[in-house]
Amino acid sequence: MQSSLIVQKYGGTSVGSIERIRAVAQRVAHTVRQGHQVVVVVSAMGDETDRLVELAEQILEGSPTTPGQQREWDMLLSTGEQVSIALLALALQKLGCPALSMTAAQVGILTTRDHMRARILEINTERLRYHLDRGEVVVVAGFQGITSPVELEITTLGRGGSDTTAVALAVALQAQLCEIYTDVPGIFTTDPRKVPEARLLTEITSAEMLELASLGAQVLHPRSVEIARNYGVNLRVRSSLQPLQGEEDHLGTLIVSPPPRPRTGGIEMGLAVDTVELDRDQAKLVLVGVPDRPGIAARLFQEIAAAGVNVDLILQSLQFSPAAPSAQPSNDIAFTVSRSQAKVAAAVAQQIGWELGCAEVVMDEAVAKVSIAGVGMIGRPGIAAQMFQVLAEAGINLQMISMSEMKVSCVVAAERAGDAALALGEAFQVIPHLHRPETPLVPQDGDPARRQPVRGVALDAKQSRIGIRKVPDRPGTAAYLFGQLAAAGIIVDTIIQSQRGYHNGIPSNDIAFTVPQEQAAAAEALCQQVAGQLQAAGVDSDHAIAKVSIVGAQMEAYPGVAARLFTALAEAGINIEMIATSEIKVSCVVRREQGIPALQAIHRAFGLDQPQG
Repeated sequence: MQSSLIVQKYGGTSVGSIERIRAVAQRVAHTVRQGHQVVVVVSAMGDETDRLVELAEQILEGSPTTPGQQREWDMLLSTGEQVSIALLALALQKLGCPALSMTAAQVGILTTRDHMRARILEINTERLRYHLDRGEVVVVAGFQGITSPVELEITTLGRGGSDTTAVALAVALQAQLCEIYTDVPGIFTTDPRKVPEARLLTEITSAEMLELASLGAQVLHPRSVEIARNYGVNLRVRSSLQPLQGEEDHLGTLIVSPPPRPRTGGIEMGLAVDTVELDRDQAKLVLVGVPDRPGIAARLFQEIAAAGVNVDLILQSLQFSPAAPSAQPSNDIAFTVSRSQAKVAAAVAQQIGWELGCAEVVMDEAVAKVSIAGVGMIGRPGIAAQMFQVLAEAGINLQMISMSEMKVSCVVAAERAGDAALALGEAFQVIPHLHRPETPLVPQDGDPARRQPVRGVALDAKQSRIGIRKVPDRPGTAAYLFGQLAAAGIIVDTIIQSQRGYHNGIPSNDIAFTVPQEQAAAAEALCQQVAGQLQAAGVDSDHAIAKVSIVGAQMEAYPGVAARLFTALAEAGINIEMIATSEIKVSCVVRREQGIPALQAIHRAFGLDQPQG
């Protein structure tokens, strides 16, 4: 077999005992015997990091709050990996496999100065290559770095740090492959603890994996997938607990990345936004006052799909409770289609709207969609706020907002669309794509599942929803709201803004978004303040929600995918409270107690529980 360089990462469970460290050494030595050069990244043993955290919290009587405490925190936590790398190197030597262990300082993994959450800037590979060329396995401490070769200040990378170290090393060394060994056999169609019929995927795209990781799939941290996607590194997720004998039958899941784009800055310090898109082929339809009960969205989009119309954005607003107690609660459903299909979609919507007793059906063909996208947006709460501020300063009003982890899309007036794209391109230093975006990368492994529109289903039950009702519909309101949230460090997940009507004689709309539960109280308090300043009608919060999502790189090519999702929920008697979509994801907010039944129903509806072949 032709020699190549492989980076392998083993998590805390994989090195949790001496027996498991010996098993890892056997696996690494087997890879070396196949003719490969190997760099191994390991985490601390088992629960060692948790033990160290507990000791520090006993001393501090809480978490670190000052720069000095954060420095010592990193000094302490970085010791866990030093134990595991030395033990693994000894185990490899015992097998007759030349090996040595190296800390991040010895390797030269340079990071930002942010203790407890540093990002990798660059890696000096000279010493690594020297030892690799001597036929040695280099065992590297994950989760850590240093600020500079002179200062040698130790930093840690935060959650997912060892995954991040491994992928960054694969980038710096131009490795053929980065293998992530864990205690599960790969990536499943959904969480097998919640859906026992979940099926192992042989291949998935990095874009799909990013969405699933950001939605709570805990096998890989989004930061590591972000680096892999940015630099064209393929990842393979495998189990370290499978026996070496017959391991060719346990290849896990290959995560395929697109070819790398030219990048500037450090390994983890590229531009948060790498794409600005303008799609002028858009028409907007809004069903106003749709009865809020299970099955309504399913029926609407089944009929739309049956008419051969492919829907782009779908937004379902907050529930509207009428003044009369006996009246049916309602909401608005807004969606966009291509202009060539607008009249067909409008005819279907008007027929269904008439049958349901909707207040009205509005169509607007003088709109366009402008979007920003980038995997660097993940975990950076200020990016959406910056987009809204740029458009506000250009005097461009936002008619609809839809946000996913890696993309924010706004529907604006067609006459201002070009100005919007140019302003965003200048602000984010990106040349706008003034056409419909290309179809995302699709796996090419021959797996029949890759021809399915949905590759995975995820459930996030750790979110709260905040809604501001009747926000004045003018440029700058969304920018101000989300700017305030970003300044407070609040991470906003899904954002929905759809047109509602009037408040005090002024055009207005509702803005709803989800945040992590632990930040909900702070977000609600801030929104109460902002609502008063904007003279909005009020603030609603809901802490008993769950978000269920479908992900698939080919969804755009399959009309009716959203309708199939909505139908599955309707047949399970589950009401949809919010809807948000992007090119490769559809998310629905439901009651938290219905989260797992929703996940199971959707998984069955798309045949993900069926063997492929």
